Amino acid sequence: MIDIRIDGVLTGTPRAFGPDGRTSTIASRYPASGPVAVGPDGFAGDAVADTRNHGGADKAVHHYPRDHYTAWVADLQPGAPTILGEVGAFGENISTSGITEEDVCIGDCFRAGSALVQVSQARQPCWKLNVRFATPDMAKRVQTTGRTGWYYRVLDPGEIGLGDRLVLESRPQPEWSLARILHVLYHDTLNRDALAAIAGIPELADGWRRLAARRLETMKVEDWSARLQSA
Repeated sequence: MIDIRIDGVLTGTPRAFGPDGRTSTIASRYPASGPVAVGPDGFAGDAVADTRNHGGADKAVHHYPRDHYTAWVADLQPGAPTILGEVGAFGENISTSGITEEDVCIGDCFRAGSALVQVSQARQPCWKLNVRFATPDMAKRVQTTGRTGWYYRVLDPGEIGLGDRLVLESRPQPEWSLARILHVLYHDTLNRDALAAIAGIPELADGWRRLAARRLETMKVEDWSARLQSA
């Protein structure tokens, strides 16, 4: 049974970020001082700039494990970014210590504060991480290591705040940890049996089920370069 303390709830709004005058919230989410209302569209007072690739019902809340920070500090030496000294380096909405992608499965339902949330997919890293960490291949590193974090859909609205508990209430897909999903999508990329199974997981975000089905049909891996490389 997973029952851990939430050590950060963060919200923010888009600001200028990166090249060409683009905007993003990745560098402008800050810890809330009290409980924050959360619903199907995410946290109150939180917004995303790129609504095509971020936000929406299946990506309403982003959770990143604080557990990974130590590994990133070691990996990025010398000169690891100072942002790794504070919660929110990855633009997350929820921060915890004690669970990672190895421990969480697709479809897991958690009571978070008074809200009920469900794991919908892992984060798909993009070039914004390269800019955020001043590391040209940071997005690729996140993808390769599987230290991606994950998204929730909100099943029951409520409030979540610092110090609330994150408690696992149900696990419909115990065989499909996020780590296993990530291994198939980014390493064992043309495993027919695994792709067929992933395409059929009802709790998985629709976009990822379609991705698995398309890859199974074509036996080709999609081009990641535009997503992973700095703009």
